[in-house]
Amino acid sequence: MTVNRTDLQRIMASLQQSGMTVEAVDDGALVQNGESRVALFAEADPQGGVIVRLHLDLELYVEEDSLPDILMGMNLMNQGLDYGSLNLDPVDPESSEPGEDDLDPDAPLMFAVLGRSVLWLQNLEKAELERLREHLRRFETEVTETVERTLHGPTGISA
Repeated sequence: MTVNRTDLQRIMASLQQSGMTVEAVDDGALVQNGESRVALFAEADPQGGVIVRLHLDLELYVEEDSLPDILMGMNLMNQGLDYGSLNLDPVDPESSEPGEDDLDPDAPLMFAVLGRSVLWLQNLEKAELERLREHLRRFETEVTETVERTLHGPTGISA
């Protein structure tokens, strides 16, 4: 089920009023609060309310050879996250040469590291929209800081 466009527009307007930059996309919105852009998707919950899904592209990519180490690191990082989690999303393979239609069969599989979160809203009244705004802010901050601390800290990981 998808949430009707009016409900998505109410969510977008509320986020804009709080000082966030919001841009409509085909089936959701891009929300910017600081340097990161979070994709926001909303759908009606069949039992009432609205389910809001948040996706944060961290612009980190890993090859399949690194998966055992990356998965272990992501598991450890996820243990400290309260407002979301880190996930791997397969990246569509590209042609080996520009203009070629054939995919390189020897190219390693690539995965994007994404932050994801889900929040259920009982309704779209002021208190619930404020809860969404705070959740979105904490999600973006928590995931970004955790990844940056891990990559750039004294005990950073490498892939």
